[in-house]
Amino acid sequence: MLKGIDPLLSPELLKVLSSMGHRHEIAIVDANYACDPGKVNVIRLDGVPAPAALRAVLSVLPLERNDPEGCWRMIAKSDPANEQPIFLEFQQAIAEFEDVEMKLGTLSTADFKDRARGAYAVLVTGERRPYGNILLRKGTVKLTK
Repeated sequence: MLKGIDPLLSPELLKVLSSMGHRHEIAIVDANYACDPGKVNVIRLDGVPAPAALRAVLSVLPLERNDPEGCWRMIAKSDPANEQPIFLEFQQAIAEFEDVEMKLGTLSTADFKDRARGAYAVLVTGERRPYGNILLRKGTVKLTK
């Protein structure tokens, strides 16, 4: 047991997060998302909602700040303006752990799946809501004086 570590962060997940390098990506996906465990690190958090998994990951993983966006969601029903309730929950978590100004970018379903296939890791949650998927790009830890 470690102090100050979200209990959703299993030893396996912590190992993957700490071994990710700058600009590597991790996809946090819903329970219906199909992924090939032979291609990337696949970690399962069955029964855990995607926003809870996102909060746990953001508690230790810095997002990339040198790009206009450091995180992306899937476009719902081919309409970028279609805002699903889970997108607001993702944005709230980002604001809580990163910055209110950091926006959640959008990717088409095909682009999201391509990026997730090339990601360093995929975290499969128990999220049952459609479009409960988010892609994060790892940044660097800010220096403090």
